[in-house]
Amino acid sequence: MIAIVTSRLHRMPPWDDRERATLVALLQEQPQAASWPGVAAEIIEAGSARSVWDARHEQSLFDPETPAPITQAARQIAGWRAAGLGVHTFRDVSYPAQLREIHQVPPVLFSRGTLRPDEPAVSVVGSRRASKHSMDWASEVSAALVAAGITVVSGLAAGIDTVAHTAALDAGGRTVAVLGTGINRVYPAANRDLQERIACTGLVLSQFWPDAPGTKKSFPLRNATMSGYGRATIVVEAGETSGARIQARMGVEHGRAVILHEGVMRANEWAAALQRRPGVHVVSGVDEALGVVAALRPDLDDLLSGVLASDG
Repeated sequence: MIAIVTSRLHRMPPWDDRERATLVALLQEQPQAASWPGVAAEIIEAGSARSVWDARHEQSLFDPETPAPITQAARQIAGWRAAGLGVHTFRDVSYPAQLREIHQVPPVLFSRGTLRPDEPAVSVVGSRRASKHSMDWASEVSAALVAAGITVVSGLAAGIDTVAHTAALDAGGRTVAVLGTGINRVYPAANRDLQERIACTGLVLSQFWPDAPGTKKSFPLRNATMSGYGRATIVVEAGETSGARIQARMGVEHGRAVILHEGVMRANEWAAALQRRPGVHVVSGVDEALGVVAALRPDLDDLLSGVLASDG
């Protein structure tokens, strides 16, 4: 499936600002962001965003003028860029290639900071109300990933996410925050300074309109994007209804490695069931987690081995 999509993308005509504006206009017609990946699939099948627009609006086939919604979308894109936001559509060179591999591909991403194509990244996620032991473990594993040259990805939520981002920054590494709100919003409010710090030294990403609030649907969508962005997800602590549980299941679906701390296994039925799936690993310590990551990136094996040796 990935090879088919990639082949079709390469055969599509050049992507320009008119196509970007048409994509935005199409997305603005959709009432829910959850249906946006379907728009991307339509565009790939049709060969261009304008072809999809014309198929939906037959009158535009006979009108030489650019439709008003597309003109308005072009103005919005210019305004977002003027405000300092990166705007990346799924056909742009700047768009993270690994996200095109998942069927929940966000058609457009907004960014603050530096977006690096196909960077080695691992998500560290868990409960908002985590135990001190889990917080300490999240901090330790995040610092160890940074020492191995790996970017730490998380969702900027309270609890484990906040600890993972902070530990990565304090270790002098790179971290990516994937938001469940628009990029102009801060949630939770207590993480305003942390979000700004990440934007200055790493990357803040959102797949929602810049001023969009968080919703019950937006946060699971954010988890799917985090799963797709990284090569693996480490779940430090999670309950039966947590977003980390959703991301673990998404990771299996995406063919990504899922690394569960043993405490997650003891506390949750979903984790025990997930353990039997391919690509799921249960670990008790940081060294075991890094060993799984090393197996995913053979070229990082020596670097990771050095980290493990120093820890021993």
